[in-house]
Amino acid sequence: MTGTTASPQPQPSQPRPSQPKPSQPKPPSEHLSVEEIAEQEHRLTLGGFTNEDAWKLGSLLVEMARLREAPVAIDIRRGPQQLFHFALSGASADNDAWIDRKRRVVERYGVSSYLVGARHRAKGTTFEESSRLDPDVYAAHGGSFPINVEGVGLVGSVTVSGLPQAEDHALVVDALERFAAHADGSSGVAGAPS
Repeated sequence: MTGTTASPQPQPSQPRPSQPKPSQPKPPSEHLSVEEIAEQEHRLTLGGFTNEDAWKLGSLLVEMARLREAPVAIDIRRGPQQLFHFALSGASADNDAWIDRKRRVVERYGVSSYLVGARHRAKGTTFEESSRLDPDVYAAHGGSFPINVEGVGLVGSVTVSGLPQAEDHALVVDALERFAAHADGSSGVAGAPS
């Protein structure tokens, strides 16, 4: 379930170039600080973002999720326009509802849904208790990440739902890191993480 948390797991070894597929994702941590999440967002600002980029990023996420056997739904938007959507086996319509709720947090606050939730937790409260927003419309759970473009700012979002929130967030961050490192069009999936 997307709104649940996962306990940290041991760090997997990095895949060797000769291995046929990458290892499981970097272990997510419920203990990422507000500063660490904000740094991820700053570091993952892109030089541009086109419809073709949405296809490449979405396809990369699908490939990564398949290799990890992750039952997720994936959504990419630029402004209000949905540019990419895919649900892997095991995902359900419930994941689409979670995507919409997490995405609305990114649209409202301009930062990742995980960062909004972390800011509330750092203050000793929860988003649901202190935001005064309808929890059926907004969810500050990990998995929706802003697509920021240099010199422009927020242009869209990439959202994953189907895993515990820290894992949803980590999958998006891992994909954006690979996408940014392979802006030449290569998938970035077959080898070690960049």
